[in-house]
Amino acid sequence: MAPVRRLLVLSLLLLLTAAAPASSAAAEEFTEELLLRPLPDRKALAHFHFRSSTPAPGRHHHLFPKAISHLVQKFHISELELSFTQGRWNYETWGGHDPLSTNTKPPGVELWAVFDLPSNEIDATWKNLTHALSGLFCASINFLESSTAFSAPRWGFKSNEGNLRYGALPREAVCTENLTPWLKLLPCRDKAGIASLLYRPSIYKGYYHSQKLKLTTSKTGGIVLDQSLTVVLQPNTASGKQLHSADGKPQPSWSLEHLFNRKLSGKCLVSKSSRIFVEIEKGILAKSGSEASWSNELFELSTAPDRVLKELDHLDVQSSSLYEYDLGNYNDDKPLDVGITWKRPLTWSCSPAPYYARRFLMGSGNERGSIALSFLSTDLHKQLGGSSNDCSIKAVVLQVFPWYVKVFYHSLQIFIDGSRKAILEVLEMIHVTPSEDKLSPGTLEMLLRFPCGMQSATLILDFDKGFLHIDEYPPDANQGFDIPSALVSFPEFNSSRRYPETDPMFVSPLLENFKEENVVKSYTEVLLVPLTTPDFSMPYNVITFTCTVLALYFGSLLNALRRRIGEEESKLKKAASRPALIPMLIARLRGQKADPSKSESSPASPAGLKLLLKVAFVAVLAVAFHYLSNS
Repeated sequence: MAPVRRLLVLSLLLLLTAAAPASSAAAEEFTEELLLRPLPDRKALAHFHFRSSTPAPGRHHHLFPKAISHLVQKFHISELELSFTQGRWNYETWGGHDPLSTNTKPPGVELWAVFDLPSNEIDATWKNLTHALSGLFCASINFLESSTAFSAPRWGFKSNEGNLRYGALPREAVCTENLTPWLKLLPCRDKAGIASLLYRPSIYKGYYHSQKLKLTTSKTGGIVLDQSLTVVLQPNTASGKQLHSADGKPQPSWSLEHLFNRKLSGKCLVSKSSRIFVEIEKGILAKSGSEASWSNELFELSTAPDRVLKELDHLDVQSSSLYEYDLGNYNDDKPLDVGITWKRPLTWSCSPAPYYARRFLMGSGNERGSIALSFLSTDLHKQLGGSSNDCSIKAVVLQVFPWYVKVFYHSLQIFIDGSRKAILEVLEMIHVTPSEDKLSPGTLEMLLRFPCGMQSATLILDFDKGFLHIDEYPPDANQGFDIPSALVSFPEFNSSRRYPETDPMFVSPLLENFKEENVVKSYTEVLLVPLTTPDFSMPYNVITFTCTVLALYFGSLLNALRRRIGEEESKLKKAASRPALIPMLIARLRGQKADPSKSESSPASPAGLKLLLKVAFVAVLAVAFHYLSNS
């Protein structure tokens, strides 16, 4: 009986060890989704969304990237978001009140993280985190380790308890070296599934390109990694059909092959769900006459959708529609090439934010200047049914200034509709963190309240330009220095979109993000500030002149030390004692003998004295130049 019991125990242990990895693999999930949307200005929007989740960080994972799990464990990260952006989102044309436009990012690199650590350990952890991310994504994120490159906003960016750090690199270039590590975090990379559409030449020729990585951790939900890539592309009008709208702009028809030069032949095999959505805005549906038909008098989709989802706003009125395609129904023999064909000319507009925010520089010269932040109303309150006499709109402004831009915060001026207003009439709350020279940047957080009937507003701040050490200038110093984009958010407006779903088995991380009541926000332009720069050619001139003098001095000195004057004089006497060739030939022709004593030349001049004079002259010249340069 004993051997039988041992066999039973061993078999149970084997079953338990085999079931443990299987259970962990079942707990980890991966989903992939793609959202396509036509834009009013002849362009197309493509938003890729990938989600990887794991119940808890560990040493072994089946679907979740191991590098991200190590970051969470080592740096105690609660939240993290890293973005690489090329171009600027056009809030006036592409919208500013929907979930996608709210989550757009400024040009360059933006990184923020919330740590679950004591306050005295956060700065050191942030520096180590920037180095780890720099090596992981082949970027210059390590430049954010300096205390002059990151800040700690309180409530202007995200409400926190002092454990948030924020940094931006506006001049960071975005290329395939950043996209390849980003794709390696996906289980299928770009070999299968929706990620196979990421054809590099098609993506990087777009007008806007932003790849983002968002990391969220919790004790109950584990680790959730959201990877998104948003691109605005110009359809290939050479192969696509065009229709001219009322204002004369061509409206091209497009498909996946026109946008990405390839079709979809199936999903990633390890993905739990793989879907494509085509979103049609409310402005198009209002003119089509049909609620959510995929083929009507205005447009027609190239492939019949599997399902149609209708958005309902707070008044239960349909706003937009989503046409869903399940990639599990397609393969190599039946690829998917979804697209839209326009039947009639059409013009529409996307929902804007309450105000368009712009920022620009004022003044001239390299000594001082002013920064102006302007707001232009979009009359959104009229569409929402508000009264312009009694209501007001809140706006939160966050601006980070480098230490060499010395802002005078007391010089704040506010103009509404061209007339100057008292600060207390508009400003409700302000938090200022002054900059310290070569130590930390300045941070300005403001809560403003504008009347709904306001059409325009301008905020002006004066500043002085600092001086940098010659070692602190970048290689292209004459181009100017960048001030990161300002963030403007409207806390009373949210960008959520609800698509009621009757199927309980239907789970879409992308639509779950749409349901979140995120605050409407927008980024301004990056400012380019010219500073006083030294003449970098002067050190070069001094170095070359000094090296030339030293070369002449040491060359003459070595020549004098290596030369042997006695041997040279004996060689000269021997050469002089020999008869010349021409007199010897003439004497032979005349039948006479050449007399060597007659052909002797005069004694040579003292060559050693000349060399000593040359060496002394060069030495005196070098000493005089060294003395004058030091004085």
